[in-house]
Order: sequence, then C-alpha cells, then structure tokens
Amino acid sequence: MRINVKRIDRNLPLPEYKTKGAVGFDLTARENVTMSPFEVTLIPLNLIVKVPKGFGLFLFSRSSTPSKKGIMVANGVGVIDQDYNGEEDELKLSAVNITRKKVVIEKGERICQGIFLKLSTAKFTEVKKMRSVSRGGFGTTGRR
Repeated sequence: MRINVKRIDRNLPLPEYKTKGAVGFDLTARENVTMSPFEVTLIPLNLIVKVPKGFGLFLFSRSSTPSKKGIMVANGVGVIDQDYNGEEDELKLSAVNITRKKVVIEKGERICQGIFLKLSTAKFTEVKKMRSVSRGGFGTTGRR
C-alpha cells in the first residue's frame, strides 16, 4: 500500500517501520514542546497524510513512551479520518503529561506510532425490541 504524505519540515525523517514485523510506524515531534504537569498538549507530528479509502489512521503511544517520558495519548487513541488531508491538516498528537514535573519533547523525537486499519462503515437500523432475555446490564459479565 502506498501512502501519500507531505512533510512540513523536510529535515525530519519520513515515517518508517523499524523492523519487518512492526505493526506501527514511528512519528516524530516537529518542534520542541514543554508540557506542564497534568496538562493536555497538541504535539505537531510534521505530516499531512492521505489516508486511503476504506482505512483509518490511528495514533497510539509507543510502548516505552509512558514510562520513559511520562506522557500518554490524552484520549487513548488518535483517530485520523480519510478526509483530514488538506494543507492545514498536520497530524498532531493530543498527549497528557501524567507526571508531577515538566516534560520536554524534543524536535525529532519519536513520540507515537501510527497504524492503518481497514474499516467498514455501518448502516444503522432502528428496531422496536432487542433480545428478549437481557444479559444483565453493564458490568455483569462473569457474575453468573
């Protein structure tokens, strides 16, 4: 699969998969960012990406980022839509500093990973009744 990308700063690398078995590709910070404790910050990732039709691009923390940097993806995962690819649509990671000290993200630092996932869109049909027997409601799995 070929992906069209535009770098904002051409001195920073294109995204790459670090091993042949890697599922995600690393994305880097475009500029230095200082995050105050418990602050949510947008970190620019230097790319505009044309997400292929039938796919979504999802941004996840690198596995080492929370323990090494003390930051996490603020909403768990970043969701990049297929039509988010205009000249002003740079990818940004919404991250939260989970420490009690300032965290500095340096320009060029690998800060998150992107994964393309194949998607389907649903068509919703409203019905008057669902199953006749309830499973027990929220949080009931394993109680029986």
